[in-house]
Amino acid sequence: MTTFDTLFFSFFNQIKKRYKQRSNTISVAYISLVQCSLVLLLGIFFSEFLAQMKVNTMSSSKAWTLFILVSIALYFRNWMYYSGKKRKILNTKTKSNNPQYSIVSLILLPIVTIAIAILFLVKIS
Repeated sequence: MTTFDTLFFSFFNQIKKRYKQRSNTISVAYISLVQCSLVLLLGIFFSEFLAQMKVNTMSSSKAWTLFILVSIALYFRNWMYYSGKKRKILNTKTKSNNPQYSIVSLILLPIVTIAIAILFLVKIS
């Protein structure tokens, strides 16, 4: 079980009570948002780092295009991974021994990550 699996099932179990049938779709969108925000943060960090090292790797427009393509790929990967039998098997594993996170901390995770990425992006400009 990875950290993303734990986050997914914590979020899934929190919202399953309120959104019964759409909880899986919302949880896939949530974990995709978390992963995309981390990719954005790492991309901006390495862009700033390589700019300070005077390494010219790719243009800004190509970097944003790459980010969008990676985001789409992450969403489809999560959609395939957390649908069907795999989700049910992983869900039974999470109920036994993994910690559950509060809904507030789960919602704040992508917000804080995107805020830090925006701060890095503003520093670059």
